[in-house]
Amino acid sequence: MKGILVVNEFYNIKKLNEIHEWLQKAATKLDIDLKLCTNAELLIDIGGVKPTLEADFILFWDKDIRLAYYLEQSGFLVFNSSKAIEICDDKSLTHLTLMKYNIPMPRTIIAPKTFDNIGYTNYHFLTEVVDSIGFPMVVKECFGSFGQQVYLAKDFSELEKLMIKIGTKPMLFQQLIHTSRGRDIRLQVVGDRVIAAMQRFGENGDFRANLTIGGRMEPYNPTKEQCELAVRCCECIGLDFAGVDLLFGEDEQPIVCEVNSNAHFKNIYDCTGINAADAIMEHIKQKILN
Repeated sequence: MKGILVVNEFYNIKKLNEIHEWLQKAATKLDIDLKLCTNAELLIDIGGVKPTLEADFILFWDKDIRLAYYLEQSGFLVFNSSKAIEICDDKSLTHLTLMKYNIPMPRTIIAPKTFDNIGYTNYHFLTEVVDSIGFPMVVKECFGSFGQQVYLAKDFSELEKLMIKIGTKPMLFQQLIHTSRGRDIRLQVVGDRVIAAMQRFGENGDFRANLTIGGRMEPYNPTKEQCELAVRCCECIGLDFAGVDLLFGEDEQPIVCEVNSNAHFKNIYDCTGINAADAIMEHIKQKILN
């Protein structure tokens, strides 16, 4: 069996390269020849010759959604699909998709679209946002990773400053789940099961629990309800594998925060000793053979 591992040519960091190596090693153990290619080596050529790749599947470890769609249109089986990656990459699309299936989430209001050459000529709509959600509220850029584009507004003045800072980028406003402030769980889902879980804690009073911004982690034994919710999210979005972040609601009831299509699983490996690469490659092989 042969596959292509697609990665980004221009985002080259040690943490990512290590994951790429783990995926290739996991493939080798299953007698899968997994060749690494960058998105700059697989150019989209509309009207030209279709790509001639010797591959039974594409493992798409990038966010170049157009390339993923192009490869699908060229007849290749892509994991995760371009549509699933697109939904996860845009937090507003994630919430809109899960809303259809009555998935529990924080109350969320998506900012109205404006244009780069116009901007927001008034903030009248913020009055309705504040009346609906109140303070403190979470403000998120729709595109972002590692908690670095997630902010907390404690009053209207801070909210206006964040609006100016974010500018015309797509954003959303979200209810702060006080019962989960500074803590969440990451569930690593592959296929129809949770293979690993960790709890994350914010440090120094930070309402976010992301490890990249200084949080800490510990292994976590998820409940049946948490596992079922994480797997359900992946089913709704059409994901073969993902990292699902859950918050703790009243009485510890799980609430979906985010779903990550190509979750970086180095931290969860360091925390639990479970390498998601093995489960991902096993899942892909079984899906192709079946």
